[in-house]
Amino acid sequence: MTDIIHPFENMIVAISRLVKNGETAATGTLSPVPAAALYLAHQTHAPDMIPLVYGDPDLRITDGLHEFFGLAHRGRIDLFFVSGIQIDQSGNFNLSVIGNYDSPKVRLPGGAASNVMCMMAGRTIAFAVTHTPKLFVKQVDFVNANADDPSLPWRRGCLSHVVTPLAQMRYDREKARLLLDMTMPGVPLENVVQSTGFDIADGNSQAPAMQLPDAEEIKLLRGPVLDKLRVVYPNFANLIWGAA
Repeated sequence: MTDIIHPFENMIVAISRLVKNGETAATGTLSPVPAAALYLAHQTHAPDMIPLVYGDPDLRITDGLHEFFGLAHRGRIDLFFVSGIQIDQSGNFNLSVIGNYDSPKVRLPGGAASNVMCMMAGRTIAFAVTHTPKLFVKQVDFVNANADDPSLPWRRGCLSHVVTPLAQMRYDREKARLLLDMTMPGVPLENVVQSTGFDIADGNSQAPAMQLPDAEEIKLLRGPVLDKLRVVYPNFANLIWGAA
């Protein structure tokens, strides 16, 4: 096992630090990074949080994603995770098409009820395993889910953060937009700015760097957390940490 920290490990640690003790936090399909973050948070500062990782055989979910949706409707999900093919400066997410909806360049499976989860979960954290101007755009081609909507009195939550291999962004509710929260270790601010299709820095010429994962976080991540992840996401685990 290498001593070099993989960019995805930085992401996992960053997301885990955003998890609050006592929360019920859920991940859907194709979410190995937030899944690992929940396991890590549970092992460190959030022993009383409940990690609901879809695909975990220890999770007693009998009706698949429908049960997740039911829990969200009942106000039982405090934190959920989403991603997208496009994310814009207003925190809107696109998981459906690139280009015009009726004649798109690319058509994808769709939102998979992401709008419901973003509205009904207490808060949402988005993640992306890349960070490019094609992903982070000024305006998405199609809105599957938005960051916030104060006009809906029944909406329970809003977007909290977006985490990528280059940076962590936060959603500013007053400005109704995404702003740079911190850069990832070793990533210059100019790299983040050049890789984002909107003004992520909002005029700030400096940004704090993420505090490096400490020895205990890495030990747990590459130990009991990895053991759990190998069961749910074996291909991802092998890609990042090698075969068991």
